[in-house]
Amino acid sequence: MPSKEQLAAQLDPATTVLLTVECQQGVVGPGSALPELAEEARSSGALHRVARLVAAAHEAGVQVLHAVAERRPDGRGANSNARLFRAAGRLPVQQHSGSTAVRIAAPIEVADEDLVVRRLHGLSPIAGTDVDALLRNLGCRTLVVTGVSANVAIPNAAFDAVNLGYTTVVPSDAIAGVPADYTPALIRNTLALVATITTTDDVLDCWLSRERARALSGRSGPDRAWRRDRR
Repeated sequence: MPSKEQLAAQLDPATTVLLTVECQQGVVGPGSALPELAEEARSSGALHRVARLVAAAHEAGVQVLHAVAERRPDGRGANSNARLFRAAGRLPVQQHSGSTAVRIAAPIEVADEDLVVRRLHGLSPIAGTDVDALLRNLGCRTLVVTGVSANVAIPNAAFDAVNLGYTTVVPSDAIAGVPADYTPALIRNTLALVATITTTDDVLDCWLSRERARALSGRSGPDRAWRRDRR
């Protein structure tokens, strides 16, 4: 773990972007195409921690970018060169463009200033998408990676971000994969080699006053909708 000072320097709101990966209804919502993953994201608290980070980013002036995986109903442009893609094409819930499945899932709140990048192909939320160009135009130096899954998209995002020159920060309690014990093994043996590993609470402490961070950390419960304090 980095020192508080080191983490604060990396997480300067002016040069940091928060990335949520595949936090969409068809992946982590109640009607998920991947119910085991959705259950893990929710029961572990990872999805709610993503929501807390998004709310804090909005308050602190940190840019939020949501990466969504989808496909056309006719499948044009989608991959079929791996077992994962072929299995996904047979699932009862499809991530069709424009459908409810590709909307950002509760309790995450999407603000007007957030960016949403949608991809029709591949495994990575960064490679082959608009994400890198957007990050550079935003003056991003540090990318905070959250969401699912620890099995595929999260390590893809971390590796791609590092290869592109960004400092990568992963709040270890704001990502999820299956089985549950795979995520800590991935963090310890892989992500820790390329990214700064931290926690949601430590990120909140960097972005908000101690009082506001404590208040945001106190929000819990599977059915509670997170809202920014607009007062």
